[in-house]
Amino acid sequence: MSDDITSAGEILDKLDALATDEDDVSVGDVVDALGGRGFGPLIFVLALLVVSPLGGIPLVPTFMALLVALIATQLVLQRDTLWLPSFLRDRKVDDDRVQNAVDKMRGPVDWLDAHTGARLSALVSGPAHTVAAAVVVGLCLLVPPSELIPFAAIVPMAAIALLGLALTVRDGVVMLLGLLCAAAALYALWGWVI
Repeated sequence: MSDDITSAGEILDKLDALATDEDDVSVGDVVDALGGRGFGPLIFVLALLVVSPLGGIPLVPTFMALLVALIATQLVLQRDTLWLPSFLRDRKVDDDRVQNAVDKMRGPVDWLDAHTGARLSALVSGPAHTVAAAVVVGLCLLVPPSELIPFAAIVPMAAIALLGLALTVRDGVVMLLGLLCAAAALYALWGWVI
């Protein structure tokens, strides 16, 4: 978890600064900007991409779930820094696209920051990070089969986004909501698939 990021708005500020400074923004640039331990923010941002209309594109949810699982597994293993293979670190997005995404997310993120904070800290400290990361990995396993139903991947990715947000803003209430959504996702997808 990044030591210097304590709100979702700070994530957008860092992405905005990257888009202003660079012609193209690489995944490596984002990882570096979020800090070596930006596990929570990266999980949150990647899951949000699937919850957006981008999640309706076939195989995008599965690809994002693989990335999130890679990040969450490193959190389970309690790595101090985040490692990504070079072919992922070097992937680039046009700075205008990043800027547009940041602008569209400002309103919802400002609302999130106004309604989250340091609550029930026991649920986001100590071994809670490892438990949350393990739940995230489990939810990522649900994404590929959920793609058989249009937009069903949004269900586990919404829970993942909440857990990533909880790790970022250190809010135990959001962690509790994320865990409840994870249970609901498992129940819903079990009913759909079986």
